[in-house]
Amino acid sequence: MAFCCRAQKKNSNVQLHIRKTTGHITVDGSMDDSAWQQAETARNFFMVLPMDTSRAHVRTEVKMTYDDENFYIIAICWLPKKRPYMVESLRRDFSFVKNDNFIFFLDPFNDLTSGYTFGANAAGAQWDGMLFEGGRADLNWDNKWVSVVKNYDDKWIFEAAIPFKTIRYKKGISQWGVNFSRLDITSPEKSAWAPVPRQFPTASLAYTGELIWDQPPPSPGLNFSLIPYALTGISKDYDAKSKPSYKKEIGADAKMSLTSSLNLDLTVNPDYSQVEVDKQVTNLSRYELFFPEKRQFFLENNDLFANFGFATIRPFFSRRIGLSVPISFGARLSGNIDKNWRIGVMDMQTKRQDSVSLPAQNFSVIALQRKIFARSNIRLIFINKQSLDYQPGKDSTRPQYTLYNRNIGAEYNLASSNNQWTGKFMVLRSCSPGTHDKSLTHAASLQYSIRHWLLLWQHEYVEKNYSAEVGYVPRTNYIKLNPNAAHLFFPKSGIVLSHGPRYTGTFYYNTSFKKKDYENILLYIFNLRDQGVFDVWAGNDYVQLLLPFDPTNSNKDTLATGTIHRWKAVGVEYYSKPQKLFTYNITTRFGGYYDNGTRNNINVDLGYRIQPYAGITLSTAYNNIKLPQPWGNTTFWLIGPRIDITFTNKLFLTTFIQYNNQEKNINVNARLQWRYHPASDLFLVYTDNYYSYPIFVRNRAFVLKFTYWWNN
Repeated sequence: MAFCCRAQKKNSNVQLHIRKTTGHITVDGSMDDSAWQQAETARNFFMVLPMDTSRAHVRTEVKMTYDDENFYIIAICWLPKKRPYMVESLRRDFSFVKNDNFIFFLDPFNDLTSGYTFGANAAGAQWDGMLFEGGRADLNWDNKWVSVVKNYDDKWIFEAAIPFKTIRYKKGISQWGVNFSRLDITSPEKSAWAPVPRQFPTASLAYTGELIWDQPPPSPGLNFSLIPYALTGISKDYDAKSKPSYKKEIGADAKMSLTSSLNLDLTVNPDYSQVEVDKQVTNLSRYELFFPEKRQFFLENNDLFANFGFATIRPFFSRRIGLSVPISFGARLSGNIDKNWRIGVMDMQTKRQDSVSLPAQNFSVIALQRKIFARSNIRLIFINKQSLDYQPGKDSTRPQYTLYNRNIGAEYNLASSNNQWTGKFMVLRSCSPGTHDKSLTHAASLQYSIRHWLLLWQHEYVEKNYSAEVGYVPRTNYIKLNPNAAHLFFPKSGIVLSHGPRYTGTFYYNTSFKKKDYENILLYIFNLRDQGVFDVWAGNDYVQLLLPFDPTNSNKDTLATGTIHRWKAVGVEYYSKPQKLFTYNITTRFGGYYDNGTRNNINVDLGYRIQPYAGITLSTAYNNIKLPQPWGNTTFWLIGPRIDITFTNKLFLTTFIQYNNQEKNINVNARLQWRYHPASDLFLVYTDNYYSYPIFVRNRAFVLKFTYWWNN
């Protein structure tokens, strides 16, 4: 079978030779440097979308070379006819589908599972991220490199210099995985140098070609970076009628490469006030919502820690550390030991909070990964949260915390050489004072994906005493079955590129296999040739409440434990083609709700771009809920206008306003960022929170933060 043995890489015969240059290269978006005339060219790209059965119609050519400090890349993106480019803005890490762009993917270990991605859109906005799990990209990763995009009548050229110190690779390896991706959204066409089946992203490392070095890349030598910050700010809590609070802080992060592929990160007194606020949602769930990590310190090789488990069984979730409690210091060792072994070790210390009697706490994680077969791996993880100098129950009048919480687990991640079979098998056990039994968790999934079919089976088993205080596990004491099946048809002509049905089932039982919840959704989707998407769906739900629940989540009365609720719902969704200056998405849901009530929901996202300098989006969510008394008729509005102004690709202003009448709050967040030097920033951040009615300020803050990335 393809997934149980080592197989030759699919595109190993697609090769580009990279040779060292003795000349000087100026990164200016032109082909004038003599080194480019001597470099080998990657050309004759393959079409990925709309179909993957021919060569690309839009021509792209790529060259690479290197010297002792950097490797260089230049991409000539020819235009099928003279026309303006289509981009979203100059914002870094742009939306892939809304920009003419060139992106490339590196697999320095040639292990087909992890690597890096760099690129730019046609206006010069940079894109960079880390690749994990065979081709998923984490764009929150930032590092030092330079690029220029220059536009001509018949083409645009992307040129970049990436220091060897920016990435991690094993010394002595002279064959890396690489692929180049081009998206021209007006054509519309997505293409890749090494062919990739249309059901997979061009980032799929299973389909990279080979980058052949004329000699092993030079060792980056000692790589040490120091990233200090200085911060000042003022805030005032109007609710508490307190005096203004002034803030002056300094701190630093440090990065040290112990080897060319193993990195040590250190942080002292970190501050994350410049991190963008979370996008609010109307919460009608019985369980905690998940929001992604955005803090830079936690991001490099984050998949070693954060991707252990499943979407709702995450034993480690870094947002549990330091969001509401200051971090004193922390350290993290992560990276590759060799081609087959990866390691991650993290230790974080938080400060004591006397106002809520929260003791100082230590968070430690150890993760180890071993590659097996073509692209699969086995992982082990250990997580410990420890309260320091603390005796639970000593003062019963104060809030109580556990002395410790620990998790230990193992998982097998399956990925076949051609990516058609993927899956995971996981087992976890937790340990806390007084709870040593019924604390086991197991889950597994298996997915088969080809051009016409997607088949998925997933199941989960979580015992009632399982606890992950440093994780995200919103529900315990259940068995879950989650089958999925989808089929696509491909018409030879017409406005529809592909269409087909999809079924998703979610069935919850208690650990005695007694039915508690289920949801069935049948959907029919139309993928249009202009890249628009339309679908229609119908579903039915069954819920037996495990705890009292307010179906409006607005602190009204609750439905009783054990009550049974059934309903049906239908909806339609439409996502407009991304190549227009004005874009819009509409999703709807109409049908039943708890206690024989009804819930009608409409979400509308409107976007307009003044390219390349501004993007304006307005997200609106409307929910109308009709229930018996005491709830009656409840209407929720969530309105979130956002204005992104990119004066240059180094100066950005983002203004985010969120009106949420469920939370009775209006949030205003404005952030000015000046990247005055690669990976070095000056931030001005203004935040306001108001009561929605009557409008009255709740709290207000202003922060000025300066960071500088220094390296040897």
